[in-house]
Amino acid sequence: QVHLVEFGGGLVQAGGSLRLSCSASGRTFMTYTMGWFRQAPGKEREIVAAINWTGGSTYYPESVKGRFTISRDNTENSVHLQMNSLKPEDTATYYCAEKVLPSGSPLDPGSYSYWGQGTQVTVSS
Repeated sequence: QVHLVEFGGGLVQAGGSLRLSCSASGRTFMTYTMGWFRQAPGKEREIVAAINWTGGSTYYPESVKGRFTISRDNTENSVHLQMNSLKPEDTATYYCAEKVLPSGSPLDPGSYSYWGQGTQVTVSS
């Protein structure tokens, strides 16, 4: 079993930055795609970044491209999300997730097997 824990959320003014981190325990995740998702009240969970197991391939939706950067450290079993130029519309609960199965799109939350409990990010205007 894998246990994911996110931390680093908080309250920040528009234009500011936050760095989220996710730590995995239970077993190593060196060979799995990791993703960051977010969910705002009344909205569906959406992907904000994904990274393959080597770190050589990343994905960002247009809404965060150029502002968010995902990275991972397989030696530390951790994945990070650097968020810059934050906007009020980035306000949401942010989750890290691990995609264990080879099938399914890394953009689809349904493809991920393990999830953290989430960390709240609030961007004030």
